[in-house]
Amino acid sequence: MKKLVLASNNAGKLREFQHMLAPLGIEVLTQAELGISEAEEPHGTFIENALAKARHVSRLSGLPALADDSGICVNALKGAPGVYSARYAGDNPRSDQRNNEKLLKDMQGVADRRAHYYCVLVLMRDAEDPQPIIAEGEWRGEIAKSERGGGGFGYDPLFWLPEMGQTSAELSPEAKHAISHRGKAMKVLMQRLSSE
Repeated sequence: MKKLVLASNNAGKLREFQHMLAPLGIEVLTQAELGISEAEEPHGTFIENALAKARHVSRLSGLPALADDSGICVNALKGAPGVYSARYAGDNPRSDQRNNEKLLKDMQGVADRRAHYYCVLVLMRDAEDPQPIIAEGEWRGEIAKSERGGGGFGYDPLFWLPEMGQTSAELSPEAKHAISHRGKAMKVLMQRLSSE
Protein backbone atom coordinates (compact mmCIF):
# COMPACT_ATOMS: atom_id res chain seq x y z
CA MET A 1 0.00 0.00 0.00
CA LYS A 2 1.58 3.24 -1.17
CA LYS A 3 -1.27 5.66 -0.58
CA LEU A 4 -4.27 6.00 1.70
CA VAL A 5 -6.87 8.61 2.53
CA LEU A 6 -7.32 9.82 6.07
CA ALA A 7 -11.02 10.00 6.91
CA SER A 8 -10.66 13.22 8.89
CA ASN A 9 -10.23 16.94 8.36
CA ASN A 10 -8.52 17.34 11.75
CA ALA A 11 -5.13 18.99 11.12
CA GLY A 12 -3.69 17.62 14.38
CA LYS A 13 -4.58 14.05 13.46
CA LEU A 14 -3.19 14.52 9.93
CA ARG A 15 0.19 15.66 11.33
CA GLU A 16 0.31 12.69 13.70
CA PHE A 17 -0.57 10.13 11.02
CA GLN A 18 1.84 11.57 8.44
CA HIS A 19 4.62 11.43 11.06
CA MET A 20 3.80 7.85 12.13
CA LEU A 21 3.27 6.41 8.61
CA ALA A 22 6.32 8.07 7.02
CA PRO A 23 8.64 5.14 7.93
CA LEU A 24 6.41 2.77 5.93
CA GLY A 25 6.58 5.03 2.86
CA ILE A 26 2.80 5.50 2.79
CA GLU A 27 1.53 8.79 1.39
CA VAL A 28 -1.38 10.15 3.45
CA LEU A 29 -4.00 12.19 1.62
CA THR A 30 -6.92 13.90 3.33
CA GLN A 31 -10.53 13.56 2.35
CA ALA A 32 -10.65 17.37 1.90
CA GLU A 33 -7.88 17.19 -0.75
CA LEU A 34 -10.16 14.84 -2.69
CA GLY A 35 -13.30 16.91 -2.14
CA ILE A 36 -14.91 14.27 0.09
CA SER A 37 -17.28 15.50 2.77
CA GLU A 38 -17.11 14.21 6.33
CA ALA A 39 -19.16 11.10 7.07
CA GLU A 40 -22.00 11.15 9.55
CA GLU A 41 -21.06 9.86 13.00
CA PRO A 42 -24.45 8.79 14.39
CA HIS A 43 -23.26 5.82 16.41
CA GLY A 44 -22.81 5.51 20.15
CA THR A 45 -19.51 3.62 19.92
CA PHE A 46 -16.08 4.58 18.64
CA ILE A 47 -15.75 1.41 16.54
CA GLU A 48 -19.03 1.91 14.66
CA ASN A 49 -18.16 5.52 13.86
CA ALA A 50 -14.66 4.60 12.66
CA LEU A 51 -16.04 1.86 10.39
CA ALA A 52 -18.62 4.26 8.93
CA LYS A 53 -15.98 6.94 8.25
CA ALA A 54 -13.49 4.53 6.64
CA ARG A 55 -16.15 2.93 4.43
CA HIS A 56 -17.48 6.35 3.32
CA VAL A 57 -14.06 7.67 2.32
CA SER A 58 -12.91 4.45 0.64
CA ARG A 59 -16.14 4.23 -1.37
CA LEU A 60 -15.83 7.83 -2.62
CA SER A 61 -12.06 7.84 -3.21
CA GLY A 62 -11.52 4.33 -4.56
CA LEU A 63 -8.46 4.14 -2.29
CA PRO A 64 -7.68 2.49 1.04
CA ALA A 65 -8.99 4.62 3.90
CA LEU A 66 -7.83 5.06 7.47
CA ALA A 67 -10.34 6.31 10.03
CA ASP A 68 -9.73 7.21 13.61
CA ASP A 69 -12.45 7.65 16.16
CA SER A 70 -11.12 8.76 19.47
CA GLY A 71 -11.96 10.82 22.46
CA ILE A 72 -11.56 11.39 26.14
CA CYS A 73 -13.65 9.46 28.64
CA VAL A 74 -13.96 10.86 32.16
CA ASN A 75 -14.87 8.43 34.96
CA ALA A 76 -16.86 10.95 37.02
CA LEU A 77 -18.87 11.94 33.92
CA LYS A 78 -19.83 8.29 33.17
CA GLY A 79 -17.50 8.17 30.17
CA ALA A 80 -18.44 11.56 28.70
CA PRO A 81 -17.50 13.33 26.51
CA GLY A 82 -16.67 9.97 24.84
CA VAL A 83 -17.76 9.78 21.19
CA TYR A 84 -18.90 13.41 21.47
CA SER A 85 -15.43 14.70 22.44
CA ALA A 86 -14.96 16.82 19.28
CA ARG A 87 -18.37 18.46 19.69
CA TYR A 88 -18.76 18.46 23.47
CA ALA A 89 -19.46 22.21 23.61
CA GLY A 90 -21.52 22.20 20.41
CA ASP A 91 -20.97 22.05 16.69
CA ASN A 92 -21.09 25.67 15.47
CA PRO A 93 -18.16 25.83 15.02
CA ARG A 94 -16.30 23.02 16.76
CA SER A 95 -13.71 24.46 19.11
CA ASP A 96 -11.04 22.80 21.23
CA GLN A 97 -11.01 25.84 23.51
CA ARG A 98 -14.78 25.75 24.10
CA ASN A 99 -14.66 21.98 24.69
CA ASN A 100 -11.90 22.42 27.27
CA GLU A 101 -13.82 25.23 29.01
CA LYS A 102 -16.95 23.06 29.19
CA LEU A 103 -14.99 20.12 30.60
CA LEU A 104 -13.39 22.32 33.27
CA LYS A 105 -16.82 23.68 34.19
CA ASP A 106 -18.33 20.18 34.37
CA MET A 107 -15.44 19.02 36.59
CA GLN A 108 -15.64 21.89 39.11
CA GLY A 109 -15.69 20.47 42.61
CA VAL A 110 -15.28 16.88 41.38
CA ALA A 111 -12.73 14.89 43.40
CA ASP A 112 -12.39 11.89 41.04
CA ARG A 113 -10.34 13.30 38.15
CA ARG A 114 -9.49 9.95 36.48
CA ALA A 115 -9.87 9.86 32.71
CA HIS A 116 -8.51 8.09 29.68
CA TYR A 117 -8.08 8.78 26.03
CA TYR A 118 -9.34 5.99 23.76
CA CYS A 119 -8.62 5.48 20.07
CA VAL A 120 -9.83 2.96 17.54
CA LEU A 121 -8.30 2.89 14.06
CA VAL A 122 -9.94 1.19 11.11
CA LEU A 123 -8.10 0.62 7.85
CA MET A 124 -10.26 -0.54 4.95
CA ARG A 125 -8.37 -1.63 1.85
CA ASP A 126 -11.54 -0.90 -0.14
CA ALA A 127 -15.14 -0.01 0.68
CA GLU A 128 -16.26 -3.66 0.71
CA ASP A 129 -13.29 -4.95 2.74
CA PRO A 130 -14.77 -7.85 4.75
CA GLN A 131 -11.82 -7.90 7.14
CA PRO A 132 -10.66 -4.36 7.91
CA ILE A 133 -7.67 -3.90 10.16
CA ILE A 134 -8.88 -2.68 13.55
CA ALA A 135 -6.49 -1.42 16.22
CA GLU A 136 -7.18 0.09 19.63
CA GLY A 137 -5.21 2.10 22.15
CA GLU A 138 -5.88 3.58 25.57
CA TRP A 139 -3.98 6.20 27.59
CA ARG A 140 -4.78 6.77 31.27
CA GLY A 141 -4.42 10.02 33.15
CA GLU A 142 -6.45 12.65 34.97
CA ILE A 143 -8.22 15.91 34.22
CA ALA A 144 -6.11 18.85 35.39
CA LYS A 145 -7.72 21.80 37.16
CA SER A 146 -6.38 24.26 34.58
CA GLU A 147 -4.81 24.14 31.13
CA ARG A 148 -1.06 23.70 30.77
CA GLY A 149 1.17 23.48 27.70
CA GLY A 150 0.95 24.62 24.12
CA GLY A 151 1.49 21.38 22.21
CA GLY A 152 -0.92 18.76 20.95
CA PHE A 153 -4.57 19.52 20.31
CA GLY A 154 -8.00 18.78 21.71
CA TYR A 155 -7.99 18.06 25.43
CA ASP A 156 -4.19 17.73 25.66
CA PRO A 157 -3.76 20.88 27.84
CA LEU A 158 -6.09 19.28 30.42
CA PHE A 159 -4.86 15.67 30.25
CA TRP A 160 -2.63 15.37 33.30
CA LEU A 161 -0.07 12.57 33.49
CA PRO A 162 0.70 12.11 37.22
CA GLU A 163 3.71 9.84 36.64
CA MET A 164 5.30 12.51 34.41
CA GLY A 165 4.16 15.61 36.29
CA GLN A 166 2.88 17.31 33.15
CA THR A 167 0.00 17.43 30.70
CA SER A 168 0.14 15.77 27.31
CA ALA A 169 0.29 19.30 25.78
CA GLU A 170 3.69 19.69 27.48
CA LEU A 171 5.17 16.58 25.82
CA SER A 172 7.25 16.67 22.66
CA PRO A 173 5.49 15.14 19.65
CA GLU A 174 7.89 12.16 19.80
CA ALA A 175 7.25 11.55 23.49
CA LYS A 176 3.50 11.82 22.97
CA HIS A 177 3.48 9.39 20.01
CA ALA A 178 5.41 6.84 22.07
CA ILE A 179 2.80 6.63 24.85
CA SER A 180 -0.50 8.05 23.56
CA HIS A 181 -3.70 6.19 22.76
CA ARG A 182 -3.22 6.95 19.04
CA GLY A 183 0.46 5.97 19.18
CA LYS A 184 -0.41 2.64 20.79
CA ALA A 185 -3.14 1.94 18.21
CA MET A 186 -0.78 2.93 15.38
CA LYS A 187 1.87 0.47 16.62
CA VAL A 188 -0.69 -2.33 16.42
CA LEU A 189 -1.87 -1.16 12.98
CA MET A 190 1.70 -0.91 11.64
CA GLN A 191 2.56 -4.40 12.90
CA ARG A 192 -0.49 -5.74 11.07
CA LEU A 193 0.39 -3.82 7.90
CA SER A 194 4.01 -4.97 7.88
CA SER A 195 2.92 -8.61 8.20
CA GLU A 196 0.64 -8.47 5.13
